[in-house]
Amino acid sequence: MRSCQLFCSDIPGRALALVGLFVLLICQFYPMTAYAAEQDQQDPRIVRVAYVEFPPMSYRDALGEPQGEFVDITRKVAEEAGYELEFLYLPVTRTYLYLQNGTVDLWLGLTNIPALSDEVLESWISPIPVELSAWYREDTAPLDHMDQLHNETVILIGGYTYGGLRFWLEDQPDIRITEAPNHRSAIDMLKRERGNYLLDYRQPVREALTQPSDAIVRESELRTRNTAWLFSLASPRASILREAFDDAYFRLAERGEVPPVRKLRETFFLPGFPEAHR
Repeated sequence: MRSCQLFCSDIPGRALALVGLFVLLICQFYPMTAYAAEQDQQDPRIVRVAYVEFPPMSYRDALGEPQGEFVDITRKVAEEAGYELEFLYLPVTRTYLYLQNGTVDLWLGLTNIPALSDEVLESWISPIPVELSAWYREDTAPLDHMDQLHNETVILIGGYTYGGLRFWLEDQPDIRITEAPNHRSAIDMLKRERGNYLLDYRQPVREALTQPSDAIVRESELRTRNTAWLFSLASPRASILREAFDDAYFRLAERGEVPPVRKLRETFFLPGFPEAHR
């Protein structure tokens, strides 16, 4: 100890500061290199997939396993491409976060989400079309124009941005917004007149309309959207995965094992739909 003190006392102050800085840099660099080494040790054939509650496209069954049409297609495509999947069941907001920080490699999601525009690569393939609808009670007028939402209460699903439409709705001073935690709760709120219109996607709502009293619920189509695999740009293999998944889908489609490749056409929008969110 005494020899160390004597040695240190001989080092000029500036040199000692440089030594301290060097040690600090090593300490900061080591965790990053350890993390990188840990990432390199992961099986490169494993792909981490986020999915949300969006029946019948994707949902978690009673045993806690991922199910749904989009999930089944993804499993086939991954197998054809030579990858193994690890599914993570997440709320929508956490899905966005995990895509941004690379915790997941991809999400079974929708195209043209403003919050993810700089965070993901979308697949060229869109396996399934999705319809966004306005749901209302039989004693309410059908929604024929977006102007009808003014001076009304609109029910939205918590965490859904509806391709950015939520932000437009929230900016309207004469549209009241109320939230539901899930599709079934949203239907019940609509039936109890806690809102005039419910904005929600056709597939999960139709899946949830199982009660006799649900017969009073009607639908007006609002817009069409497209599903896609959204690959996290935080992953260095995002473009590799996109190419592998797209190519695998083409091969499966040629063999008739997945739906035919869709020719994407101009999507439908209800009159008055805000231009900024099309």
